[in-house]
Amino acid sequence: MTYNDLVSVTVVTYNSGRFIKRCLESVLEQKYANLEVVIIDNASTDGTVDILEQFSESCRIYYNDENIGFAAAQNQAIALASGEWILTLNPDVLLLPNFVQALVDAGNADSKAGTVCGKLLTILSSFDLPEKQLVDSTGIYFTPMLRHLDRGSQEVDNGHYLSFEYVFGATAAAALYRRQMIRDISIDGEFFDPDFFVYREDADVAWRAQLMGWRCIYTPLARGYHVRNVLPGNRRALPAVINMHSVKNRFLLRIKNMTPDLYRRNWLSITARDVVVLGACLIRERSSLKAFAYLAKNYKRVLLKRQEIMKRRRVKDDYIASWFSYEPVSRPAPKPSARTLAKAARAARG
Repeated sequence: MTYNDLVSVTVVTYNSGRFIKRCLESVLEQKYANLEVVIIDNASTDGTVDILEQFSESCRIYYNDENIGFAAAQNQAIALASGEWILTLNPDVLLLPNFVQALVDAGNADSKAGTVCGKLLTILSSFDLPEKQLVDSTGIYFTPMLRHLDRGSQEVDNGHYLSFEYVFGATAAAALYRRQMIRDISIDGEFFDPDFFVYREDADVAWRAQLMGWRCIYTPLARGYHVRNVLPGNRRALPAVINMHSVKNRFLLRIKNMTPDLYRRNWLSITARDVVVLGACLIRERSSLKAFAYLAKNYKRVLLKRQEIMKRRRVKDDYIASWFSYEPVSRPAPKPSARTLAKAARAARG
């Protein structure tokens, strides 16, 4: 059978007027009947609100008085949602019609899969396809330097990544989370950590989920498109505040989730990267030094979160260490039954 659990699509908007209409249209055109859409607007000033009003009958929309950040607003949306599955979705994502069904089918193939992701391809900010189709993400992975990267990012899409696989985690641009996992790994009732505000909050969730014994499945049958603004090579083109959060969140990730064994195995790579990050902040990106002031001010509170995570950790050191590699790590995952896949294929054909 194909599964039909209620899926709540949670979207956070902030000055997303360029994208949000076509994003929501692609959600409402999904070949998956049991769907609700919850939108949180973080005090947009660019006309996003006017566009959202066109969807007031088909979506539940809430307006914040200020920008509370992606992480806190997603938590707000998740608390308002009713689904057994939560699909976090960026406004700059377009979904093909069978995206949600493919994710749900893959997730239900393994009860310990708390996260499911599909194949995101790049799309221009105009929502036009580029001349050369590139991969945006097929899941995220961590290097021994503690960099988290999108698997397959900027590779030419030549039909690869066709297997069902376990990966470390998913980009929250389009990630399906099981409600049971959300409850299990939340800290003080928070799934995404508001300290992150924006950027890397999905990597934090992925690491915490792995520590607590949950898996992430990649399915090649769920396909969509994503306008990617933040890439390792375009840092200088980003707003200073985004770069500051990037630096801050690199260290938040470590303080909360790093085990002594993982540090022992990779201390040289970690230290080398830290020297590069600190040097860049001191020499050419001094606005990011605010990140260290934030960490110092909030260190005790972050340590309390770490203590809770480590207390609830369920996996061994060797398992966690096996995911940190300079090349993406993946493992074979079960795929839905042939009957489920056949029904999903018929549904996709309409």
